[in-house]
Amino acid sequence: MSTSLLSQIQNPSDLRQLSAEQLPILAQELRDFVINIVATKEGHLGASLGVIELTIALHYVFDTPNDLLIWDVGHQAYPHKILTGRKDIFHTNRQLNGISGFPKRSESEYDTFGVGHSSTSISAILGMAIASKLKGELSKQHIAVIGDASIASGMAFEGLNHAGVANTNMLVILNDNAIGIDPSVGALKEYLTKAKVGVKPRKNNIIEALNFNYFGPIDGHDLSSLLRTLEQLKSTDGPKLLHIITTKGKGLKQAEENQVKYHAPGKFDASTGDLIPKDSTNLPPKFQDVFGYTLLELARENEKIIGITPAMPTGSSLKYMMQEMPDRALDVGIAEQHAVTLAAGMATQGMIPFCTIYSTFLQRAYDQVIHDVALQDLPVVLCVDRAGLVGADGATHHGVFDIAYLNCIPSMVVTAPADEIELRNLLYTASLGLDHPIAIRYPRGRGHISDWRQPFNKMTIGEGTTKRKGKEVAIISTGAIATAVSQAINQSKQNVSHYHFPFIKPLDHKLLNIIFSEYHTIITVEDGVVTGGFGNNILSYGNENNFKTRVINLGVPDQFIHHGTIEELHEICGISTAGITSTILKHV
Repeated sequence: MSTSLLSQIQNPSDLRQLSAEQLPILAQELRDFVINIVATKEGHLGASLGVIELTIALHYVFDTPNDLLIWDVGHQAYPHKILTGRKDIFHTNRQLNGISGFPKRSESEYDTFGVGHSSTSISAILGMAIASKLKGELSKQHIAVIGDASIASGMAFEGLNHAGVANTNMLVILNDNAIGIDPSVGALKEYLTKAKVGVKPRKNNIIEALNFNYFGPIDGHDLSSLLRTLEQLKSTDGPKLLHIITTKGKGLKQAEENQVKYHAPGKFDASTGDLIPKDSTNLPPKFQDVFGYTLLELARENEKIIGITPAMPTGSSLKYMMQEMPDRALDVGIAEQHAVTLAAGMATQGMIPFCTIYSTFLQRAYDQVIHDVALQDLPVVLCVDRAGLVGADGATHHGVFDIAYLNCIPSMVVTAPADEIELRNLLYTASLGLDHPIAIRYPRGRGHISDWRQPFNKMTIGEGTTKRKGKEVAIISTGAIATAVSQAINQSKQNVSHYHFPFIKPLDHKLLNIIFSEYHTIITVEDGVVTGGFGNNILSYGNENNFKTRVINLGVPDQFIHHGTIEELHEICGISTAGITSTILKHV
């Protein structure tokens, strides 16, 4: 039996020993390798299958890592990782202490820039290209691969605008497959879809207007065409853009036909491509679905309600409202800043905009939250999805900073429901019309209440609740971590009080006065950073009011937490049921 080509490759220098005629064979082996691993270990599939040929061509033609290569977002970087020394450990991808699911500078010299959020590649590669020019490294190549969804983001346009006058040796490869995680949207997408392989977009090309040399479109799965074009571009001066057309999920029938589902499909049968069904019988719903169905329910009764998402209609479950009310549920593309200010504009006209946005992506619109929403005290509803630790996506996607970065903004109401019913009631309360902006943060994944479609109840802003009354020690939690707190109290078998604060800001001062007066120790628990977080709020209140009660803050420590299961990461941070139990036993 002959040795596979892939087994002979540990890094790109080995790849360059192959003949061009061998590369299509390698491409099939690499595609099979990705499919077989992801089928059992899970991860991002479709995007990586779509760039198999491109990845091989780039490492074959360019002298990586001396030539610098950036993959925008990084969903598509599995083939890159496999060809750059991580093939033998690729099975650890996204697992605790394993390799990251995204390019990461500390992991490999071939990962020239850490990514995870979209549209950063052009700015980063331009910075590298300018640095090379200043250092006199004029032969060094600089390549950024960016998708048609990511290039529509404002930051990508900012990078293109600057690069057009910087006169550097850089190449932007536009990987055009008409889809990000969900189908791409917007005028630029409409423009790009008119391009065909070998047929350049109309004469007044938007890329050329930015002083880029435009090449393509070419077939991104045709290795001979890729090799020939990339060799040509190596000796072409100035900023260049190569437009390639690819198929997301290429080589796996189901991934090509259902590109949204097979972006990150979970476990599947590698031989057939069929998904391995998960037993969801009698399981409670995902928080995202509770949000999506509840918003649709509210929107049916209130025509002022608008749904907005920056490119995440499926992940956020805004898709349910989009399907029934497409004119009132808007996907604005990967444009978080625009999404927030769009919502602010709507709020000035008496609409009630619900802007659903992942916590880690809301970071990208921080100025808009302060300047366009809070400063003008506009009642925008920020639905902060994926709050807390999210698991295998790791440090780039953990939503652990939102409490801290929203808490310091004047006029902002910050909330965190304990469960699905409270999420519904917070959404209902916001839908009635508020005087201030409100953020409602909730975690990724399932809650614990199956019978969640309860009648709505308006919540009183700033009011906490008593879940359990005990002696000596009080635990104050916010958000869905309340479930772990309740379990920990039960396991510890201690007579401990538990208070839940759905409102992080404003705090329930009346209830806090009682708690500080009655207990010698308070333990705060949150699934966000301790520094500047909910627990720090409680500690500050006690100090400001001269209480002598000891306050212990549990949450995410002052360090970046990497990838693993949510349970593993909670354990590391001391906010798992076992971790909270241990803290209780130390202080009772």
